[in-house]
Amino acid sequence: MLSRRDFTRLAGAALPAASLLAKPNSNFRGVQIGAITYSFRALPSGAEEVLKYCLDCGISAIELMSNVPESFAGSPAPRGMGFGPGGPGQKGARPPPEQIEARKKSQAAVVDWRLSVSMDKFKAFRTMYEQAGIRIYAFKLPPTMDMSDAEYAYIWNVAEALGANHITMELPTDPKLLARVAAYAAQRKLAIAFHTHGQGGESGFESALSASPYTALNLDVGHFYGVNGVSPVPVIEKYHQRIASLHLKDRKGPNSEGAPPGRGGANMPWGQGETPLKEILQTMRRNKYKFPASIEYEYETPAGSDVLAEMKKCVQYCKDALA
Repeated sequence: MLSRRDFTRLAGAALPAASLLAKPNSNFRGVQIGAITYSFRALPSGAEEVLKYCLDCGISAIELMSNVPESFAGSPAPRGMGFGPGGPGQKGARPPPEQIEARKKSQAAVVDWRLSVSMDKFKAFRTMYEQAGIRIYAFKLPPTMDMSDAEYAYIWNVAEALGANHITMELPTDPKLLARVAAYAAQRKLAIAFHTHGQGGESGFESALSASPYTALNLDVGHFYGVNGVSPVPVIEKYHQRIASLHLKDRKGPNSEGAPPGRGGANMPWGQGETPLKEILQTMRRNKYKFPASIEYEYETPAGSDVLAEMKKCVQYCKDALA
């Protein structure tokens, strides 16, 4: 457990630097624009560093990937271990046996740490961010079938400690996983929201949302358009009461030049793709939807630019669209 003195020290660790910048406000005409911290994946990902990125870009609310607060709290996980948007594990060529064994030991050490770490450290993380003007509305650490009940409890405990009102994960393809996470979310009365890559269309949504009153959508409008080639606006209007948050990105459609069959069009700098981002944002404003919309930076950084410069352009795009 942390002493009161340690808690104050941790909570204030980043505040001297952060206080040099004004508190951000990315709520434009009632629409909360945020960002998933995955957007900063090409940059150092310490708690203070990510905080400074948000302040620099004027972002006042975030969907928080697990690597940032867990590193702050002392996780033994090596940098880059399982921090992609789909959660633990990375696709690619099968590593040699010694690397597989090393990864198993590393993952076991992370599990042991998670089941023993104090939630005070995550509360300190929340205090640091909130005092700088940044609210954490979602936490992403995807539960799996391989996890124990104690690991599920850890995920929900961290989300609560951070002040998140929902946890995010990929839309399950395994009915058993869907049933398990839906039941646990209902038990804890803290929603699990499913991120979408265009899987299943509305039939997939209906299955997920009927599993529990505590299941929701973390709808990615760029993936939805990129894969299906139709506007997500009718879907947003239909399911708005069960949407916990959106992901914003601009993609070309599935019939665009060079689009791989079934995988959709390319990610593009905002305004150069075909996703109706402006219409989506204006729909949120007009209908007074209160769920946040997260910038997810996935297009290739143009020559002569950098991640933060492009993130600022995305924030400005949202502000202009809602003016």
